[in-house]
Amino acid sequence: MAGAADNMRERLSIPAFFRGKNIFITGVTGFMGKVLLEKLLRSCPDIGLCYVLVRPKKGVQPEDRIKNILSCKLFEHLKEAQPGVEGKVKAVCGDILEPNFGMSAEDQHAVCENTAVVFHSAATVKFDEELKLSVQMNVVGVQHLSKLCRRMPQLQSLVHVSTAYANCDREQVAEQVYEPPLHPRKLIDAMEWMDADTVEALTEKLIGNRPNTYTYTKAMAETLLLEEAKGLPVAIIRPSIVGASWEEPLPGWVDNLNGPTGLLVAIGKGLLRCMHGNFHGTADLIPVDTVTNAIIAVAWYTGVERPSTTLVYNCTTGQMNRLTWGQVERMSYEYFMKNPCNVVARIPNPRFTLSSMWKMLSMTFDHLLPAYIMDGYLRLIGKKPMFVKIQDRLWKAVGTLEFFTSRQWNFRNDNVFMLLSKMSYEDKKTFPFDPRSIDWARYMENYCLGAKQFVLKEEISELPKARISLQRLQRIQQVLKVVGAVLLWRLLVKRVPVCHALWNLFLSWVLWVFHKIPLVARSS
Repeated sequence: MAGAADNMRERLSIPAFFRGKNIFITGVTGFMGKVLLEKLLRSCPDIGLCYVLVRPKKGVQPEDRIKNILSCKLFEHLKEAQPGVEGKVKAVCGDILEPNFGMSAEDQHAVCENTAVVFHSAATVKFDEELKLSVQMNVVGVQHLSKLCRRMPQLQSLVHVSTAYANCDREQVAEQVYEPPLHPRKLIDAMEWMDADTVEALTEKLIGNRPNTYTYTKAMAETLLLEEAKGLPVAIIRPSIVGASWEEPLPGWVDNLNGPTGLLVAIGKGLLRCMHGNFHGTADLIPVDTVTNAIIAVAWYTGVERPSTTLVYNCTTGQMNRLTWGQVERMSYEYFMKNPCNVVARIPNPRFTLSSMWKMLSMTFDHLLPAYIMDGYLRLIGKKPMFVKIQDRLWKAVGTLEFFTSRQWNFRNDNVFMLLSKMSYEDKKTFPFDPRSIDWARYMENYCLGAKQFVLKEEISELPKARISLQRLQRIQQVLKVVGAVLLWRLLVKRVPVCHALWNLFLSWVLWVFHKIPLVARSS
């Protein structure tokens, strides 16, 4: 009987597993949450009701926020293929900061009684978030989640989305939950009685070798989940640096400036030209659709196989299909020159360097000085200066990423390979997440185009005009370089005797050449 049951589980496809099942998603308004919802609805068409936790924001109610999400370009193909699919999405008003997620008694009953699969991706992803709020959202939120899931009699799978950099204080990261230096409950208790000033003063000491509150609290959340959700069908997935989509539902889709997208936009606009980073280091970038396919497969495997322990999946690319920051540098330049932004401040020219001296010089002469000059020009023509402020904001954002661009990690992927081996051929086609299939050159071109189209809201039809503008800017830049070089040389000729002598020697040589040309012509 046991063997027959095992065979049935092996034959159960991912869409069949989700058939008729109601699911509960947190973080659906985020980048990854939107892609996850779209993929579930599109590739598991017989799925039951999708409860999505949404809080009111700026006077916009949850139902309206979900309508806005479903009306974006990401869901266009889905709605054409499945008219009325919006009816499968049920907005639930709530907040992960509150016990029971702040849901009404009626919504709690509906969610707890009917949910079979839970996807928890809600979190603050701000690297420089104050520790108190980061703990409340990323750690206490997991505590609330665990208590809620214990009230779900039909629960078959709970997938918690963490980050591969939760343990960035280690170079070798296995697929396991590591013991933190401080127990999460002690941290939660401390945050309750400490005032904001005390927390701020202790933050650096608490996070230790980690670069920010985000990675610290995500590590704490994993440990707490392991204890609070003991006995529940739990799995943890850790994506690395999540970027634009690879293929689904359309290549290059992205909707925010977080992480690598902000870097690419700054490069494309010519605002970011030098950054602290290892040219030869691994850029562990992973497409958002690759991650969401893995999340769905993890939920399926957890529900079907019911592993005896909580499995952790490092959803990364570095050890399977390596991309370097040097490749990102070269390809972002190539593709933004081929498909430029409509308006650029300067010609794209990104550089990653580990030299602090070179970075300082570049910041001074290649970023701040041009920004002051351009702001001076804006003042002259009666416009409001903006380039210095842009540079200040840019370097603040870049500073939060330099820890990751200047280091690299070795992530183990044993459980990911195991999961791939358990999937059928059809499921692998429908839910692909093997990073070895990614063509980085094509991906980066689509990413640059996606940032231009979906984030900057620039039409692809405007590319010919943008290319002409870029060519004009190139010519202006070349002229300015020549003029600058001549002025500098003339200054040196007047001030430095050696340069003056060299200049006279050069002019004498030029006169001699012109004097000889007619003689050669006569003798021939």
